[in-house]
Amino acid sequence: MCDCIFCKIGKGEISSKKYYEDDDFFIISDISPKAKCHYLMIPKNHYKLISEQTENDRKIIAKMFDVLPKIQHELGLDGGYRLIINQGEDGGQEVPHLHIHILGGEKLKSF
Repeated sequence: MCDCIFCKIGKGEISSKKYYEDDDFFIISDISPKAKCHYLMIPKNHYKLISEQTENDRKIIAKMFDVLPKIQHELGLDGGYRLIINQGEDGGQEVPHLHIHILGGEKLKSF
């Protein structure tokens, strides 16, 4: 999808500081942070919803969950973090490209 901002960031067409990147995904800061540390973990393959994942996409998501604990110190998340995936308009998804919000760096409110 050529108009997707996350695809453009992943391809380097739009500049954004990447805190982590490999062939499958990258991590950037959220432009509208909801916590002291608020990152987005974004697969490079474009799809909007979890229900649209291929088997390979599921492997990449599993890899993302494996990598995050290994780099949490560098991201300032030693005290813990919260992961959020918004799905669809009613779920608050603003960018139609699957991404995982990582919030931390402070004590987060319960809900």
